[in-house]
Amino acid sequence: MVEVTSWVEDVEKMLLEDHEPSSEVEQWRKHAIYRVPARIKRLNGAAYKPQMVSLGPFHHGDPDLVPMEMHKRRALLCLLRRAGRPLRDLLAAVGEVKEQLRAAYVGLGDEWRGGDRFVEMMIVDGCFLLEVMRMAAAAGQRRTVHPDYAPNDPVFSRHGLLYMVPYVQRDMLMVENQLPLLVLQRIFAAEGGIGKTSTNVLMNRMVLNFLGVADADNHPALVASLGLHPLDMYRRSLLHATGRRDRDIHVEEPAAKPVDVRSARKLHESGIRFRHSGRADCLRDVRFYGGTLTMPQLFVDDSTEYKFLNLMAFEALHVGAGGDVTAYVFFMRSIVGSVEDVRLLRSKGIVRSDWVDSDETVVRLLNDMTKDVVCDECSPLCAVQGEVEAYCRSNVRVFLHVSWCYLRRTYFGNPWTFLSLAAGVLLLVTDIIQTVYAILSYEVQGKREYHDHK
Repeated sequence: MVEVTSWVEDVEKMLLEDHEPSSEVEQWRKHAIYRVPARIKRLNGAAYKPQMVSLGPFHHGDPDLVPMEMHKRRALLCLLRRAGRPLRDLLAAVGEVKEQLRAAYVGLGDEWRGGDRFVEMMIVDGCFLLEVMRMAAAAGQRRTVHPDYAPNDPVFSRHGLLYMVPYVQRDMLMVENQLPLLVLQRIFAAEGGIGKTSTNVLMNRMVLNFLGVADADNHPALVASLGLHPLDMYRRSLLHATGRRDRDIHVEEPAAKPVDVRSARKLHESGIRFRHSGRADCLRDVRFYGGTLTMPQLFVDDSTEYKFLNLMAFEALHVGAGGDVTAYVFFMRSIVGSVEDVRLLRSKGIVRSDWVDSDETVVRLLNDMTKDVVCDECSPLCAVQGEVEAYCRSNVRVFLHVSWCYLRRTYFGNPWTFLSLAAGVLLLVTDIIQTVYAILSYEVQGKREYHDHK
């Protein structure tokens, strides 16, 4: 007889418990910040690791990030002095939502489950982030740094703005290094006694401004609902509504086999025109109408890879986020297969790669970012790809344009090849004329003999 183990007893007890799917829905909905799985990190683990400052529990205590802890504490003290409020006010404000904050982190260690250590970390990291963003905003408006900080402060000064802030901005976009904006909202509200709704908008705007989003003060992504964290707000800024017509974003059922998209050069040879949409901050702004493919500008520099990789990882891990950023990267990889494609798109203002060493770098970057990545075929961009391919296959004008391009490339690119073709055509025409003349002469001779016989 098989012995009943404790594992069997535990499973049977769980089966007797009430199972409500609605409770699971609520549980999954609370998740917002994730550890990047090994299967995603395998190709480029450094792209997901913060380099200067830890935000949240996942990288707290990393040896390379410990030096910033001292500056975090200084930021906390400066914020409290300026606000004129005791620390217990911040503890109370953040403590009210500590369970909600804990639930946001998937795979949170047991060391953060009990006691006040988790809340203390949230407050310290939140105050640091608020102070850095305020310092950057003041410098952008050409105001002097707050007198709480020395002019030669290594972080909260113009020196820090130049040498430290770019790394803080980078670390704010790491999937594993996210801090819920709810923490900032609670600290900000406790600090100044501002209402919740207005604070939400202020937090969203402050994050977008700090991350360098164009026209952040009036950005369509600024809504009353608070963003999940900085990476979520940055993603929203790239996917805001563009006012497109419904036909442009209609998504059909995915086909059994994904559409194979031609390269930019082949599309151009098929008569398709490329046009820059006039903006670079909306990845959804890809449209195809009347033989013209309109696209946003892709700016390629040393930050492009880690930004897209973390955005794509967030889409893969956060249920309900969608896959629009991933679909855009796949779309660009499809049409950029060689340096000729990069040059063509650059000439149209669609690719800007002034800060990379070569066009091969752009091709390699897009290929590397899509390795072992799954793309959702229900994305609106897949529908655009289908429209482009259908246009290439069904349009007679496209066939004539492709034929002409083939003749021009094959026979007109070399003068000797062209002369050989011209000579061959001339001989062919001469033979045709001779044949027609012989036939006509034979018919005339036949008619004369017929009349003479009569």
